[in-house]
Amino acid sequence: MTPQRITLVTLGVRDLPAARAFYARLGWQEHGQSQQGVAFYQMHGQALALFGLSDLAKDQGRPDAPLGTGAITLAQNFPSEAEVDTAFAAAIAAGATALKPPEKVFWGGYSGYWADPDGHVWEVACNPFWPLSADGSLILPEKE
Repeated sequence: MTPQRITLVTLGVRDLPAARAFYARLGWQEHGQSQQGVAFYQMHGQALALFGLSDLAKDQGRPDAPLGTGAITLAQNFPSEAEVDTAFAAAIAAGATALKPPEKVFWGGYSGYWADPDGHVWEVACNPFWPLSADGSLILPEKE
C-alpha cells in the first residue's frame, strides 16, 4: 500500500445542480459513475466528487455538522504563465470569483486564486522549480 496518496477528493456543495453546471462551463465532463446525488469527475490518477453538504455530513456520521469551505486550496500547475492566465480567465468566465489575479509571486513562480460558487479555493500556478511531465503530472524534484 502507498500511504501518501489521495484517490478521491470530495467537495461539499450547497446546490449540486448549480455546481455541476459550473464545472461543465469549465469544460469538465462528468464520469458515467455519477448519480442523482453525486457528480464524479475522472482526474489524472484520481477522482473529484461533488456531494451535497447535508448529504456529505450524514455520510460522515455527523448529520448536524456545519460543514464549511475555504480552509484548503486545490491547485492546478501549468507549464507556462500564459496557460495560468488562460485557466484563470476560463474559471472567471464560467462563474468563479476572482480572489487574486495571476501575478509573479515571492517564491519565484506565477500564481492566482479563484473560488468556485461554493467557496472552494483553487490556485492556478506556474512553478519553474517543479517541471511537469509530458502528461501534466507533477513529481516533486529532489532537493539539490
